[in-house]
Amino acid sequence: MDMNFSPEDEAFRKEVREFIASALPPHLKKKAEADAEFEHDEVMEWHRILAKKGWAAPHWPKQHGGPGWDAARRFIFSAELELSGAPRLSPFGLAMVGPLIIQFGNAEQQKRFLPDILAGTKVWCQGYSEPNSGSDLASLQLRAEDKGDHFLLNGQKTWTTYAQYADYIFCLARTNSEAKKKQEGISFILCDMKSPGVTAKPFLTTGGTPAFCETWFENVKVPKENLVGEMNQGWTYAKALLGHERTLVAGIGISTRALLRAKRIAAETLAGGRPLLEDPVIQNEIARIEIRLEALKMANYRALAGAQLGHAPGPESSILKLRGTEIQQACFDLLMKLMGENSLTWFNEPGVVPEREEWIPSAFNYMRAATIYAGSNEIQKNIISKMILGLPSA
Repeated sequence: MDMNFSPEDEAFRKEVREFIASALPPHLKKKAEADAEFEHDEVMEWHRILAKKGWAAPHWPKQHGGPGWDAARRFIFSAELELSGAPRLSPFGLAMVGPLIIQFGNAEQQKRFLPDILAGTKVWCQGYSEPNSGSDLASLQLRAEDKGDHFLLNGQKTWTTYAQYADYIFCLARTNSEAKKKQEGISFILCDMKSPGVTAKPFLTTGGTPAFCETWFENVKVPKENLVGEMNQGWTYAKALLGHERTLVAGIGISTRALLRAKRIAAETLAGGRPLLEDPVIQNEIARIEIRLEALKMANYRALAGAQLGHAPGPESSILKLRGTEIQQACFDLLMKLMGENSLTWFNEPGVVPEREEWIPSAFNYMRAATIYAGSNEIQKNIISKMILGLPSA
């Protein structure tokens, strides 16, 4: 397999890199350089800049407003965004429910929802996990009772990322409680967050960010036309959606950027009169992560080669998710180790830690969730053992 990008792809990479450098506003660029936490309004500001360029939805086909890129260009674009530290656009509309509506939604739903997702005028969140249904998502209990011309939703979702800002939520809801298998009887439903009976309550992460919410549904009326696809087929749609989500969390650009930062901190931090970067133990830790990252790149390139041939993400996406999130966590573990007592930024006085490093502890804490969201890594191991290695289920 040829592991090199074509001259045309490399020219595209240069175009993307130059556009990001020129289009990213100064106040966002300053935060990007420090890997700081972007506020919701800042993320949407960048979304609108990319939408104006026609680059907000790299996975969408041209007929729905996307750029029509092949897999290689989508990969390059994503990697360059990660390497730049630019705001990461919310994936729930652009990368998740949008493509699902394109694939399974009807023409009316596509006309109604897709333009606002693309333009960034409507924000979406994901209603999958519940207090007692996380990794075992098929056990979800949010009920959607058929009332003729509408559904009546009752139940709770949790870990609904930034639901406090969302205009809509896409939910997996149980529409048939008598189904023989728990994966059956689940439907994919779109709900207006402004509907009476919907309550979203944010809570702080250990990193100090209001990223997640508890979301309640109490006798919420949802029109029947908000059902995507067929009744009781939501589990099939959810699996298709999660396959795409898992290819998005390999985070090669994120890990590459974090490693560069680790080398800089190690070079600038003295221990025993010499830089930490000269310590063989530190050198060994950096090298081990770099080796794992290079192996992940090769796996990603193999998946990319398959996508170039028209193959949809398969069980190999679980490998990318599993190894990618482990490497991300290893990078931030190393960063915290290199910072030492300065990693406790909550207790430092202003100016003690350089501004460009003060967000590392927050990112470190947030990365604890990386091996859980988009399907826990334990679940990914089960998928790999069954679908790739051919081992029987435990």
